[in-house]
Amino acid sequence: MMSLSLTLLVIGLLFFVHTAEASGFRLIDEDGVVHFTNAPTDPRYQRLSGQTGSSAGWLRIPARGKYQKEIQEASTRYGVDSALVEAVIRTESAFDPWAVSRKGAMGLMQLMPTTASVLGVRDAFNPKQNIDGGVRHLRGLIDRFAGDIPLALAAYNAGEEPVRWYRGIPPFPETRAYVRRIMQLYGGRGAVLVPAQLIYRYEDSQGTVTYTNIPPPSNRR
Repeated sequence: MMSLSLTLLVIGLLFFVHTAEASGFRLIDEDGVVHFTNAPTDPRYQRLSGQTGSSAGWLRIPARGKYQKEIQEASTRYGVDSALVEAVIRTESAFDPWAVSRKGAMGLMQLMPTTASVLGVRDAFNPKQNIDGGVRHLRGLIDRFAGDIPLALAAYNAGEEPVRWYRGIPPFPETRAYVRRIMQLYGGRGAVLVPAQLIYRYEDSQGTVTYTNIPPPSNRR
């Protein structure tokens, strides 16, 4: 009886692998959990291109170095530690550029449509644009919260108003877990501002805020 059960189990596993190779789909949710199915019910599922999750490496934690060029360029441009940016991306999307949250946040750094528009990000699923916009947004929050990284991260997750209202990290379980996870991944380091490049901030007549390394006419920082 045991031998028969084992045989059926092996046959079942082989059938699943065959199905995944032929018509499998993968989804990484907002918590970084990987889901596989042959009958997707969510538009965020991506078709597996002839490989199982294990053979393609999707079940493993994304390796450091993914999108490293884009991360380093944006980190240098806006003066934010690249290790912090990596920790944010890992927490937000598990390095999936096609990730979409239940609330509609998109891409590697999970930009909301309104935020992406304000930041001038035309394609939130484009890794370079998404990272540039996300790091610019994060830098703005770090500036507005006087260099306090946990508060900036809380604002990135929950918005600025709750952080200001509670005068600290809001008592939202999701937000507190979010900040804690990123700080653990980041290693608890406190300084993210890189003095190598001066960043300027200015706001136009329509309220659009821009960060740049090119001094605006008024020379406001």
